Amino acid sequence: MSLTTPTVQAAAAAGPALPAQSAWSSIGLIARREISTRTRAKSWRVTTLIMVAVVVAGVLIAHFAGGLTQSFAVGFTPDVPAATVNAIEATAKAASVSMTASTPASQDAGQALLTSGDLDALVIPQTAGDAPSGAPSFEVVVKQTLDPSLQATFTALAQQDALDAQVTGLGGDPGTVAAAIHEANVQVTALEPEPTIDTSQIVVGLATVIVMYIALMMGSQFVAQGVVEEKSSRVVEILLATVRPTYLMAGKVLGIGVVVLIQMVATVGAAALAAHCTGVLDASAIHLGSMLVWSVAWFLVGFTIFALMLAALASLVSRQEEVGSVTMPALMLAMLPYMYTVTVLLHEPQAQLGKVMSFVPFFAPFLMPVRAAFNVVAPWEQPVALVIAVAFLPVLAWLAGRIYAGAVLRTGARIRLKDALRSA
Repeated sequence: MSLTTPTVQAAAAAGPALPAQSAWSSIGLIARREISTRTRAKSWRVTTLIMVAVVVAGVLIAHFAGGLTQSFAVGFTPDVPAATVNAIEATAKAASVSMTASTPASQDAGQALLTSGDLDALVIPQTAGDAPSGAPSFEVVVKQTLDPSLQATFTALAQQDALDAQVTGLGGDPGTVAAAIHEANVQVTALEPEPTIDTSQIVVGLATVIVMYIALMMGSQFVAQGVVEEKSSRVVEILLATVRPTYLMAGKVLGIGVVVLIQMVATVGAAALAAHCTGVLDASAIHLGSMLVWSVAWFLVGFTIFALMLAALASLVSRQEEVGSVTMPALMLAMLPYMYTVTVLLHEPQAQLGKVMSFVPFFAPFLMPVRAAFNVVAPWEQPVALVIAVAFLPVLAWLAGRIYAGAVLRTGARIRLKDALRSA
């Protein structure tokens, strides 16, 4: 059942009479109203603070988790040759063993540190009389047992010392042999070499997809609930007395888009600041370049596409209980590329299906940033995909506007799409 009132009829009649130059002022007025209303709401502020707190907590957890990586404290008595110390440190580094070196005043002082647990191992010179032929020039003293990682490090160096001794005994030069071994390598030719991957770009690409999806979920609720609230409370009838339906929808999408963007900027900014302060993110080592620009562009295009769809679909119902069912197709359309990205594209960035889907306007905002992060995108792909998406926006805006105009003035039972289009 559809209900109309003289006010609604007047609004519908008055809409087309508005001059064209009032379009942007009308849209701006509605957008400012949405921004003011949403940002003043306590729920929005609390949600923003919770999101900021969560991402900052995540960065701190990553920081402290990194600090929990085991690092071994190894002491060297003063009479251990510097060459031995350097060799042990180099061997540990090559084996990815984290080691902190210190120099106790004496062997007794070092053993006291072993007993107290401040040292994991103490390196002392090898006793000349007890050293077998080819033995390393050092010994290792521990409290009880030696960690397997350190054991492997010391064993590797001991084996190298034994090899050097054998080479010397045969009249060779251990340095020359070591250099030859170090330089020896096999030449590998790849027919299809994998592209160079920048970890920081992958993080940005994946973050764009996650932020896009979160913003879409939140923004969709704002858009859909706002449309239904105004429709059920008849506020829309008052608004449409002076503003065209398409302008009302555009202003609502623009205003809510700004609100969500503010929320996302606050969240991402807090995460970036926390990551920089804790050292989790080394800004000097990240070459974002055009990656960041493209990510912002895809975020804006993606949000606009789905916000228009949700505004149009939400206008078909008059009760909040029906919003979920009517907007589910659009949300599923967003969930499909998101799930494909995090489950398939991250592991197979060169998949042909992902390449084709990244040119579809509904999917491009999710897939293209991740493909670009893996450097599997040709220079022409992103501009072409963006042009296709932007060219699609006016068509989608026109269609969404017709649905919105034909349904927002009708209350009662859920309106079918073809009825809304016929009434527009």
